[in-house]
Amino acid sequence: MGHVTRDREKLLHRVRRIRGQLNAVEKAIEGQEACVTVLQTVVSCRGAMNSLVTVLLEDHVRYHVVDPDKNPSSKQGKAAQELIDILKTYLK
Repeated sequence: MGHVTRDREKLLHRVRRIRGQLNAVEKAIEGQEACVTVLQTVVSCRGAMNSLVTVLLEDHVRYHVVDPDKNPSSKQGKAAQELIDILKTYLK
């Protein structure tokens, strides 16, 4: 079973929240809301997307780059964690 399948419900919940935020952007534009309101909503969407990408990338590294079934060395585990930390920082 892949990590996306294993975390399916949590990932779908995130996607649905993002969809709701995007709907809010559309509604704000249609309703001629203030520019700052639209911008804040778009920034929230971007943050949510970055969080989703971070979760997917972290799981990809943990389950495909460093295969846990092959008992990765501590050096490989440390390198994987360093990569994950860099990605989290970059995508904030």
